[in-house]
Amino acid sequence: MEAPRPPLLPFVTVAREPLLDARVFRVERLRRRSGRTGREHEYFHIAAGSWVNVVALTKAGELVLVRQERHGVEATTLEIPGGMVDEGEDPAQAALRELSEETGYVGRVAEPLGWVHPNPALQANRCYTFLVRDVEAGPAHPDEEEDIEVSTVPLAHARELVRRGEITHALVVAALYLLDA
Repeated sequence: MEAPRPPLLPFVTVAREPLLDARVFRVERLRRRSGRTGREHEYFHIAAGSWVNVVALTKAGELVLVRQERHGVEATTLEIPGGMVDEGEDPAQAALRELSEETGYVGRVAEPLGWVHPNPALQANRCYTFLVRDVEAGPAHPDEEEDIEVSTVPLAHARELVRRGEITHALVVAALYLLDA
């Protein structure tokens, strides 16, 4: 029979080396010491700001969706509106701003649904999800490099879009889960 392992103890970062600044994130090499074994290991960290996702519902109960090119998968994806939280910006305000910029839809109150770590193996940032009810259409103002198509679907249809593989963005799936929870 194996001897029991000592309990998990936090790792301690003993060195941090910047490797790349890519405008929307930075890559760092970390040297971290195991709290349990005392051994040091090398890890990589992607430092990024917080993000927001917006579950926006029209007065008719339709979910606002965006289709846009995602360069990581080199294809267009179907998602909910969202984006980066600017430095010093409140996430709820960022949600309302991103919704308006990307889709033209506006709302008054961003209700927090929760947050997730997008990828805790590599990142420390958070993705906050907000619900904005009774949004009204207006002119969109996407960033210059964004090419976005906006549509709406009945909220109940969103789950089917996930099941059929039309919505594949993990953070969007998490946001829809937070809405149901």
